[in-house]
Amino acid sequence: MEKPNLIYIDKLARGDESIKKTLIDVIKSEFPGEKEEYYQSLKNKDFRKIEDNVHRIKHKFSILGLEKSYKMANEFEHNLREQVLNLKEEKDFDKILIAISKYLKTI
Repeated sequence: MEKPNLIYIDKLARGDESIKKTLIDVIKSEFPGEKEEYYQSLKNKDFRKIEDNVHRIKHKFSILGLEKSYKMANEFEHNLREQVLNLKEEKDFDKILIAISKYLKTI
């Protein structure tokens, strides 16, 4: 499984630590709420909301260097649009959310 990293954020910040800190702070402040909304919509089996949550969260995958995970999330989002809840995709998405949560505590 891929590991979250700050390579893309470093590129965006171009050596400016204040920009880097701002980007990290935004992710740290938004991610927990987005993750909670995702789990709530999953619990309610609200496909439209699950799809919306996945769409918002997947961009953080990309920002945190999780390119393969981003592609998987795209597929998951597409299947949700078709109202297909794939258990493997759901579990894989959950693993990524857990990995990001742990990573954000370390930075």
